Amino acid sequence: MTTFTELHRAGDPLLLPTAWDHASARLIAAQGFAAIGTTSLGVAAAAGLPDGAAATREETLRLALALGTEPFLLSVDAEGGFGDDPEEVGEFARELAAVGAVGINLEDGLGSAARHAEKIAAVKAAAPGLFVNARTDTYWLGDGEGTRSRMEAYREAGADGLFVPGLTDPAEIAALVRDFDGIPLNVLYTPDGPAVAHLADLGVRRISLGSLLYRRALGAAVDALADIRAGRRPGGSAPSYGEVRALSGQSGAGASKSSMSRSANATGCSSAPR
Repeated sequence: MTTFTELHRAGDPLLLPTAWDHASARLIAAQGFAAIGTTSLGVAAAAGLPDGAAATREETLRLALALGTEPFLLSVDAEGGFGDDPEEVGEFARELAAVGAVGINLEDGLGSAARHAEKIAAVKAAAPGLFVNARTDTYWLGDGEGTRSRMEAYREAGADGLFVPGLTDPAEIAALVRDFDGIPLNVLYTPDGPAVAHLADLGVRRISLGSLLYRRALGAAVDALADIRAGRRPGGSAPSYGEVRALSGQSGAGASKSSMSRSANATGCSSAPR
């Protein structure tokens, strides 16, 4: 069986879709994805809590508990580890590993690079087998200054992958791949940025979708409502009531895989993003 680390391949990067609940994860898995991440925004918004504020520790752990035994590899978005104490972050990582997660995403939020490095080291000590994807927000929240020094600190602390969301410039992506050869570079896919094939050519080994699928789902719901109110037939695809209900069953993922694929392509409506 291919391990999570082995999925981070040069030339054939890991495209990591993200789920926000049990049903979305199983629906994604039915499309043939071997690994699925979680989106902190989706988890937080579904619970009515703020994202990036260390408010969803229990909700995140509960979702990991629900998904950790599923037949796909699970990586969990843990914001900044839900605490500033490295030992507490390490304990949370240990709990994630115990319920079946194979990866954790930790963001620095442009806070202390030294403290973030300590969190990474604590996670590797508490859960050595957990793939630590160390995220720096230098482009997400800033102008890119300090990217390399932070990445170097996180690599030295034991990170298994380096994540630079907000970075879309092909030349800079290629430079980081070159400068940090030997450790997978992860970037965030954006519709206005390089396509997946282009990112693969640049040497990126992991492409995350972040909150995009969750936000698209919300957008599709609003679009459908607008169509219905205007007297139009809603566009896009939708699994049936029975198919969604089956997602909560013990055999739902396997039993529904072919039917979910058919539903996505046989609605008589365009399934392209709107």
